[in-house]
Order: sequence, then structure tokens, then C-alpha cells
Amino acid sequence: MTTILLIEDNAEIRENTAEILELSNYNVLTAVDGKKGVSLAMEQKPDLIVCDIMMPVLDGYGVIHMLQKNAQTKNIPFIFLSAKAERAEIRKGMELGADDYIAKPFNGTELLSAIESRLRKAEVSQQNLPANMEGLNSLIRHSSGDAMLQKIKENRTSNRFKKKQIIYNEGNHPLRLFYIERGKVKTYKTNDDGKELVIGLYNEGDFLGYNALLERNVYKETAEALEETELAVIPKDEFEELVNNNREVMQKFIQLLAKNVSEKEEQLLGLAYNSLRKKVAEALVSLYEKFNPQKKSDFRIDLSRENLATIAGTAKESLIRTLSDFKDEGLIDIREGDIIILNLKKLENLFN
Repeated sequence: MTTILLIEDNAEIRENTAEILELSNYNVLTAVDGKKGVSLAMEQKPDLIVCDIMMPVLDGYGVIHMLQKNAQTKNIPFIFLSAKAERAEIRKGMELGADDYIAKPFNGTELLSAIESRLRKAEVSQQNLPANMEGLNSLIRHSSGDAMLQKIKENRTSNRFKKKQIIYNEGNHPLRLFYIERGKVKTYKTNDDGKELVIGLYNEGDFLGYNALLERNVYKETAEALEETELAVIPKDEFEELVNNNREVMQKFIQLLAKNVSEKEEQLLGLAYNSLRKKVAEALVSLYEKFNPQKKSDFRIDLSRENLATIAGTAKESLIRTLSDFKDEGLIDIREGDIIILNLKKLENLFN
């Protein structure tokens, strides 16, 4: 049963509110002041907290401040309940981390609606949603309602790109968020000599170009289609409205889309210290895992040797020699230029 902690110093309001919540099948804990409320929250870890602002001993602002400092209670949904409905007071509460604000007097329907909404959002925020359009749609649906979801869908168009066509260039200002509906994309950086280093690989179901939007900066890499690719487009204004007006969505969106940071750190570490054989092996394994999530045994890596070399961070000639060695060792096969991995485990555990 869902547990709600009600912190309210007025006995009549506390009892009436607790009765409404209990009739709605919630397990209700009550506290008569902020200090007791904090102690009860840390002890019981409720699913949601409803808290008055003006209270003896410790007011509502002090309650949320203390709970936000504790790792075990900082993510509990928090709703302020107070007769003070001035804009400045609401803003102060939200800045401290409150999720909602209900002004007294209120009716039971208003309170229950706010609680149900916050509990749904909390449930979604704890899920390990996929970093794709399905995950984003789930966030929007629970955090913003179907109206915003429908609005974003209506404003989204699809762009098609041919193989080797540039999607955006390093230094350009972002105007949209891309979602890959079909195809494969690489992102890369180029040095002064024109040499490329691939820093990202994207497949169907991935978002693209989000770092620049979140940072409000220019693209720090170039994106190019590796094959015929179709991208869904979410306009910049709609993306900013989504993340700026919905704290839960902003937090989860960053969590979903920034997970590749650690992968890039590992990639750069490998490029700096790995041997040639290890670099090529890791590039092949990375391509296999990225573009073959179903682990099909007949999966073929059909990228050009130039692209493979930039992914591995080595010269094309060195890559070709290493691939030939891997074939002689029975680690891979090469058919019509495509690479088929025969011994994935051995490639993964190749000594440096």
C-alpha cells in the first residue's frame, strides 16, 4: 500500500485530510510539526509527503531543506499545503525542491488529483526507460499529459539522408533534436590535417544532437549518415519547452541521453593506451553490440575500411593488415568485403 506522510499542525485539517487519504486506500502517517515530520520521513521513507508551510518548531521550508540534504529522502515527491498562495512563496517552495503547491482551502478531489499525478511521475522516474522515442514518449505522457505528447508528434517531421550525407556540421547552431527511425549515423571530429576520429555511433531508436541543445551551444562534432537514413525531427522550441517546464522530464532526459559519456571516456582511454590489435578488436566488438542487439550469428559489419579505421583510431593500412591477421586466426571472416565475427568472446578478451 502507498504510504503518505501528512505534516500539518492544525488538528482539524490534519484529521480531515488524513481521513480523505485513508478512504482513498492510502496508508497515512501524520506529524503535528516540521521536526516530527522530518524524523518520521527519515524513519519510514514514505512514498509521498504533504506538508504545511506555517508550523511551529520547524516550518515547511525547513522540512524540505532537511529532506533534500538526505540521500534517502531527497527524491520523495513533496507537495506543499498552505494558505499562503502568493507567487513569491510558491516560487520559493519550488526552488527548494517541492513538486507541487496546493493552496488552502482545497477540496479532496484537488488534493487526490495532485497526489496521483506526483506518484505516477515518481514511478516513471524510477524506471530504467530506454534512451529512445518510446522512453521519451513515456516521460511526456506521465509528466506533461497527452496534450504535450500530441503537440510534439504533430510538429515532428522526417528527413531522409543518403549514405555519406552530412546531417550537421561541427560549429553549427542546433535547431532540432533528431531521432533515428531507420539507418545508422556516426559522429566524428576532424583535426587540422583533416584526419577523422569517430566519437559516436548511433542506430535505430537513438537520439542525436542532444548535447548541443542541452548545453545551448554549437555542435562539437559532425554527424554523417553511414547508410540510407531517416530521421524524425523535434523542433528546438518544442524540446526546450519540454525540458524547461518539466523538472522530472529534464532530469530523466539527461539521464537517458547522457549515458554515452562514460562510453566515450572508455573509448578515448583505449585509443590512448591500447595496442593496434586491441583497438581493432574493440572497434569490431563495439559495432557488433551497437548494430546487432539481437546477437544474430550471421550479422555482417558492412562499413567501409575508411570508417572502420576512424572508429578504431588507426590508419587504413594498419586496419587492413590487422583484419587479415584476425581472419587467419579464425576470429573473423570476410565475405564480399563484409566482416563476420566468428569468435566474439576471444575478440572481447584479446590481450593488449
